[in-house]
Amino acid sequence: MSTSTTHEAGASTARTVTDVFQPRNVLLAGMLAIGLAAAGHWTGLLWGLLGALCAGLVPAGYIEWERGRGTWGDRHVVDRTKRAPIFLVILGSIGTGSAVMVLGGAPSGILTAMLGLWVMTVVLLAVNTVWKISVDASVASAAVALLAAVHSPWWLFGYLMTAAVCWSRVALGYHTVGQVTAGTALGAATAGAFLFV
Repeated sequence: MSTSTTHEAGASTARTVTDVFQPRNVLLAGMLAIGLAAAGHWTGLLWGLLGALCAGLVPAGYIEWERGRGTWGDRHVVDRTKRAPIFLVILGSIGTGSAVMVLGGAPSGILTAMLGLWVMTVVLLAVNTVWKISVDASVASAAVALLAAVHSPWWLFGYLMTAAVCWSRVALGYHTVGQVTAGTALGAATAGAFLFV
């Protein structure tokens, strides 16, 4: 196999990994599982779905809407200086979802996860003003850390998925090793919210 063919195969694999484990997909699966664990029964899936909607699906929809308007070329928004509106939408969406959860009497575990994601987004927004930290790595890491906090430490094996996401972001040239490492560390820190509740 030639070098160019090997490179193309690697890029194709990286593209598949980054698309399959993009934030909206990771948050959809992760928040459903967190909601289920927090409630202890099936109704937690509804709270988890609300969390996934606010933290992942609404922001993803906003990005697609802006893409349709020609604001960005794809969901990756490679230009760091154009990312601030996305973070503001995420903050507003998570804040709104959290308010609905409080009013609806959602389990504390899902509320704590939402708080962790909100704080993580604030930090992402602040860091992004000067450096292109990896959002995909942060979300992949946060989902695993939160699942480990509400379910079982066995979920930490999910960091194999996080490692794959980090590899894909670097392989595609979207981030440096330092940027995905910082994103992973920030995502892991979101589970620290459970230490205070």
